[in-house]
Amino acid sequence: MIPGAADPARPAAGRFAAGRLAQYNDRMATPIDPQSPAALARGREKYGPVAALLREMYGVPEWRPHLSPLDELVSTILSQSTSDTNRDKAFDALKARFPSWEAVRDAPLDDVIAAIRPAGLANQKAPRIQEVLQRITAERGELNIDFLADLPLEDARRWLTSLNGIGPKTAAIILLFGFGRPAFPVDTHVHRLSRRIGLIGPKVSAEKAHAIMEQIVPPEDYLVFHLNLIWHGRQVCHARNPKCSLCPLQDYCDDFQARLPRAARTVEP
Repeated sequence: MIPGAADPARPAAGRFAAGRLAQYNDRMATPIDPQSPAALARGREKYGPVAALLREMYGVPEWRPHLSPLDELVSTILSQSTSDTNRDKAFDALKARFPSWEAVRDAPLDDVIAAIRPAGLANQKAPRIQEVLQRITAERGELNIDFLADLPLEDARRWLTSLNGIGPKTAAIILLFGFGRPAFPVDTHVHRLSRRIGLIGPKVSAEKAHAIMEQIVPPEDYLVFHLNLIWHGRQVCHARNPKCSLCPLQDYCDDFQARLPRAARTVEP
């Protein structure tokens, strides 16, 4: 549990009135552009109280970068479709087996596969890592991506997503956690909660959600809100059988409100 966080098992039903959001919580009979002014205004109106409640519940997570940007890139590739624990096991095994990223780049593929097997999908991730390291060397003359700190943000994002296996989420993680730059990563927890709450539309893809969330959340809050959404997704708002009775976001959550009897709704979805 995050130090200083409130107990996630604390009942919260009825504590937070949200009737003033009724005008924003109409799902609208006619679908609208998820990046339209109306949709973004609705997301921003929800963001304030939702972020405040999550901070009350989990506190303000502190983040101190502990990996170099290149380490963060490789770690993030390893994290795809696996748990944080398995990612860390694979990353540590890779660092223990090879003395440098140059050694990983030039190693027999089977050796890299064996080292990162704890992360799963090793047959896919190993050649992807080597290809990325080879591409960086070919373009930069060395294995170093610190130059991304000086590029305009969108140029840095485009360069990262031009690498094989680096999509919007991976690029945003590298920019936010590796460089401290204002990019908002949307992982499976963030995507699920953002749609359920109604920060983004119910049919918005994870790929499109990055740009929308970056317009809804203030840049200085990207890291805290990203981490608190993940924590809430792991503790309360599970993909299956979410613990809605324990959730302090009930009055602001489209999904929860839609499942209430009409007379009990705080807002009308």
